[in-house]
Amino acid sequence: MSIKKILNELASEKAPGPRPFFTVLDIIRLFKFLAVHGETGRGKISKSLGLGEGTIRTLLNRLTEANLIVKSRSGCSLTSKGRELWKRIERIIPKIVEIEENELTFTPFNVAVLIKGCAEKVGSGMEQRDVAVAAGAKGAVILLFKNNKLVIPGVSANVEEDYPIAFRKIVHLMNPEENDVIIISGADTLRKAEYGAIASAWSLINCS
Repeated sequence: MSIKKILNELASEKAPGPRPFFTVLDIIRLFKFLAVHGETGRGKISKSLGLGEGTIRTLLNRLTEANLIVKSRSGCSLTSKGRELWKRIERIIPKIVEIEENELTFTPFNVAVLIKGCAEKVGSGMEQRDVAVAAGAKGAVILLFKNNKLVIPGVSANVEEDYPIAFRKIVHLMNPEENDVIIISGADTLRKAEYGAIASAWSLINCS
């Protein structure tokens, strides 16, 4: 089953049971959090993801039923099945990181995401920017790594020459390869910037 289908089913409304107040984006953020931090209590997860404890409880129950996480007295952690699913996601979206201010940022918080092998799916970049904004971002910059150059469609044919500070920071953080896409999402909060980046990346993906 494709990654998209698995995650969409996990986030879908099911009857009977409470209507979920989380999205695929929250599931990805939770997987990333648990992969980095390991076993963690529900309260800390709720605070870190910026979701209410009731929403987190429903989300964790849904993932427990799917054998993707395991709950214990000391907290929650990914199961082997959950770790394998996260590895599949990471092969497509290997990096979701906060990025420092540079010539291409204009908001207090900025998150960059790397998407492997999807540059041919990007036209002007406007569609991906609009997806990020719809998810809560103030805006987004879409960069492509093509012919060994980092470019911004319609803006820069060579980011290294036009935005050298940004170029150095982006390449150091993301280490892009041919045909990769980098999306930098900016917002007034870190959560919204991350939502925008992941939503925009998700719109490009047809994962197997």
